[in-house]
Amino acid sequence: MAKIYYDQDANLDVIKDKKIAIIGYGIQGRGQGLNLRDSGLNVIVSELEGTPNYEQAQKDGFSPVSCDEAAAAADIIQILTQDHVQKKVYNESIKKNLKKGKALVFSHGFNIRFKQIKPPKKVDVFMVAPKGPGALVRKMYEEGKGVPSLLAVFQDASGEAKQLGLAYAKGIGATRAGVIETTFDEETETDLFGEQAVLCGGATELVKAAFDTLVEAGYQPEIAYFECLHELKLITDLIYRYGIQGMRKRVSDTAEYGDMTRGKVVINQQTRKKMKKLLKDVRSGKFAREWIKENEAGRPKFNQLRQQEAGHQIEEVGRRLREMMPWMKE
Repeated sequence: MAKIYYDQDANLDVIKDKKIAIIGYGIQGRGQGLNLRDSGLNVIVSELEGTPNYEQAQKDGFSPVSCDEAAAAADIIQILTQDHVQKKVYNESIKKNLKKGKALVFSHGFNIRFKQIKPPKKVDVFMVAPKGPGALVRKMYEEGKGVPSLLAVFQDASGEAKQLGLAYAKGIGATRAGVIETTFDEETETDLFGEQAVLCGGATELVKAAFDTLVEAGYQPEIAYFECLHELKLITDLIYRYGIQGMRKRVSDTAEYGDMTRGKVVINQQTRKKMKKLLKDVRSGKFAREWIKENEAGRPKFNQLRQQEAGHQIEEVGRRLREMMPWMKE
């Protein structure tokens, strides 16, 4: 069973006199930064001047500074830029400012797991990873609740890295819901696999394959869109809230029977075998090496695939149909 920590297991006093730098004021950076500040902690925000995120930080009452300045002043440095940017930010602005007694924090372990960032032994390195977007992290905090998070310690130079991590987690409200202990390897590998096999890769390919099957069989693309994409949200919302069995109890018996008897026709042993191959590529570092090289080369394959995917018929049909649904507009 996983080890789970709550409010009583964390002490904010551990970090109350420390300066915390939030590097990158995106959705996650904003949520964590505001929560830490509202918990009475000293927060410094680093963001690029002239960007929307910089302006948002100012609106929120922060005075954004450069990464160099934030890293030099802070005792705890939380890197919340995108994965492919973190190595550059670390090498140019953070590495030179790391001194004994400081801590480096992440909310995703990619750059530590695949050795893109190699911190000096003199600093603590830990991860606090909320299992929800930054907007939800903020919303739950404001409601007196929290978003479950993961905690991992990669390097314990001070002997207090775990306590620092728990205090940080408490500062963003995570210990109200529960903080699960893990490792950088486990968090990174399961995160990448989940994105590829289910959440993004698996789900989108399944939707497109079903859409194409219906259209090729002569059914109207609009009907195929509703049945294979639009209604997916209804099902995932039920699974999200009630679990798989809870979802089955809330759909028709016909749908449940079709689920239990036909689902394994699509997701069969061959599919499971291919999922194991995906996991092997993640764990071996093959995917990470490919993605790192892709970024170093200027993303030619990424950009080509993005353009290609945008041209699929389901995208054109979806744009037209979503215009019929004003409740979906922001």
